[in-house]
Amino acid sequence: MIDPLEMDFTVRCNVDHAFSTFTRRTSLWWPKSHSFSGDPSLEVVIEPRVGGRIFERTPGGEEHDWGEVTAWEEPQRLSYLWHLGTDRSRATHVVIEFEPDGGEATNVRIVHTGWEALGDDAAPWRERNRGGWTGVLEPFRSHAEDGSDRPESQRSDY
Repeated sequence: MIDPLEMDFTVRCNVDHAFSTFTRRTSLWWPKSHSFSGDPSLEVVIEPRVGGRIFERTPGGEEHDWGEVTAWEEPQRLSYLWHLGTDRSRATHVVIEFEPDGGEATNVRIVHTGWEALGDDAAPWRERNRGGWTGVLEPFRSHAEDGSDRPESQRSDY
């Protein structure tokens, strides 16, 4: 068994906003470099239901699957199969829990497992995903705490 990637952090916003920012406002903060197409105007979609697709849509209408929702328990928990850049049969599994921490803060816990599905590629993919999470979580935190619904490139406070 390959050790999971585990991340714990606090976001200075309430749990409803944190969950919504992660799941419904993903296009506003997700780094375009962490996508299939790299298109600067792509849309990231997480369909809000078990069995829902996670995918990117380019302005030209091309869709690239990234994963599939396995649990949608708004606003406490989201889990999904993750196969961005590989076949669904090689999907890993991500669980994200959002827990209130007092009034206006949320503890977020992410556990990314299932590396064994990648066979001999497991160790390098795990390490690549460690870096990927680093590149994704800071924009998420910044956007959730900012409260802005504008893309990062259009914010006047940077």
